[in-house]
Amino acid sequence: MNKLQELKKHLTRGKVYRRADLSMWSTSVDRHLDELVKDGTLQKLSQGLYYFPNLSVFGETPPEEEVLVRSFLKDNRFLVTSLNAYNTLGVGTTQLYNQKTVYNHKRHGDFKLGGKTFSFRVKPHFPNKVSQEFLLVDLLNNIDQLAEDSKEVVLKVLSKAKTMDNKKLKKTLQEYGSIKTKKTLEPFLTGQNV
Repeated sequence: MNKLQELKKHLTRGKVYRRADLSMWSTSVDRHLDELVKDGTLQKLSQGLYYFPNLSVFGETPPEEEVLVRSFLKDNRFLVTSLNAYNTLGVGTTQLYNQKTVYNHKRHGDFKLGGKTFSFRVKPHFPNKVSQEFLLVDLLNNIDQLAEDSKEVVLKVLSKAKTMDNKKLKKTLQEYGSIKTKKTLEPFLTGQNV
């Protein structure tokens, strides 16, 4: 068995690999990676990041976002969201965006991974999962990035806030709201009974 075949034995379908992960099984990792990409065994997702595709009845499947981002960051502390998620709040946002946002503690900037663009943003704090309260606060944090009329959206956000759990919303605002978001929402929330 040659070294390339030996390296292939260690690959698992559906897994994303960093170059460094594979170097322990190869003395010529760059050459072997080139060969594995050329023969279709691996797909190159970005610099130093490779995917061994899962197979379905429809052919090869792309990597799961969580697996892709976790491998890219070498960390599992992140939150993947999208400006599209604001559309679920019913506050007048209807645009569709092609980019995912990844809140994390390590990387900042836009990166293309597996044909998708991810906007990585370093944040000191973010929740483990998205809640309606977080979406509302996050929408106000990112209001300048939206295509809709921001004044109109803010009015609808304030109206939506009336229907939400005031205590949860206050806590979320304190933990994740920008100064501008706090100035917009705090006076409104303070006037309500908890």
